[in-house]
Amino acid sequence: MGKHRPNALQWVWYTFGGKLPAHLSEWVLHDVTCRTWVLRHFLRALTQLAPFCAVVLLLPGPLQIRVSSMILGLFVGLFYSMSAMIETNEHRLIKHGYPPGIGRETRAIHRDLRRTTREEARRRRQGY
Repeated sequence: MGKHRPNALQWVWYTFGGKLPAHLSEWVLHDVTCRTWVLRHFLRALTQLAPFCAVVLLLPGPLQIRVSSMILGLFVGLFYSMSAMIETNEHRLIKHGYPPGIGRETRAIHRDLRRTTREEARRRRQGY
């Protein structure tokens, strides 16, 4: 991956579905296909849900109800985000100029490389 990364404002824009400049498209591919892509996806989802949490906590009423509502909203939002995770990430890649299916293919290649590397390390340890 190149050294180009989005700045904080660009990242927030990207998190809410915005398209980044063309020179950051390689970073987008890395973001949705690297080993930690699931954690990155949930971080983006939590960022999207943060305004909801703030509004719910600022509403009038008993604190217990506001906190309970916020937690329930987070669970529902994260569940929905999880259920559409692969499609959402594929859409991000298409938006940044990549062909459909490239995210799934790239993650499979990375997974196979990691598996091969682990097997080779295991063989070396066993003396093969």
